[in-house]
Amino acid sequence: MDDTYCEPLGRIEPAPPAGPAEGPPYAECVLCREPTEYPESTKGATLCPVCTWQEAGRTACSG
Repeated sequence: MDDTYCEPLGRIEPAPPAGPAEGPPYAECVLCREPTEYPESTKGATLCPVCTWQEAGRTACSG
C-alpha cells in the first residue's frame, strides 16, 4: 500500500476567520439599540446576535 498519497505537498495555513465588518460605524439593533456586526449601510431591520437568538426562539415557539 502506498502511504505517500495522503501526505500534503507543503504546509497548509488555515484561512483567517471571517469576522464582523471592518471598523465602525456599525448599524444599531432595532430592538435594543446595541451595535450589530453589520455596517450602517445594511438595508432592512438589523438585529444584534442576542436579539437574533431571542427572536428565533420566539418565532420557533409561536404556533
